[in-house]
Amino acid sequence: MRSLMPWGGMTGLKQEMDRVFDRFFETRWEELPALGDWVPKVDVSETKDAVVVKAEIPGMEAKDVQASLQENVLTITGEKKQEKEEKDERYHRVERSYGSFTRSMRLPAGVDASKVNAAFKNGVLTVTLPKTAAAKATPIPVKTEA
Repeated sequence: MRSLMPWGGMTGLKQEMDRVFDRFFETRWEELPALGDWVPKVDVSETKDAVVVKAEIPGMEAKDVQASLQENVLTITGEKKQEKEEKDERYHRVERSYGSFTRSMRLPAGVDASKVNAAFKNGVLTVTLPKTAAAKATPIPVKTEA
């Protein structure tokens, strides 16, 4: 019977190709350009109640970082100051980044600006942005009909 259907395995290949092309055309969050001498790395995650943004900003203090929210765009700005150089010190390698930065990101859901919370610990800025009631998913019960 197999000899009558030599291309039987093509169905799985077709399904896999369809999946690849579907993912290729998925909508992505709009990326806003990052500005400055360097840019902190960020993670943006979403729970049912909030959007959480974590930014790695090593070597800085909370007073050197600002966060603002305008029209569902979170902007994080700051400046990492370079340590004072010693007159007799000679560098062999400099890999750490210094200077100012601005990082903006469009949020994936509507948030309540009056309830935003920002915390800075161990070089990580965590901004928790509670979702608006309209942005939260509302479960719809499905009833069976007889």
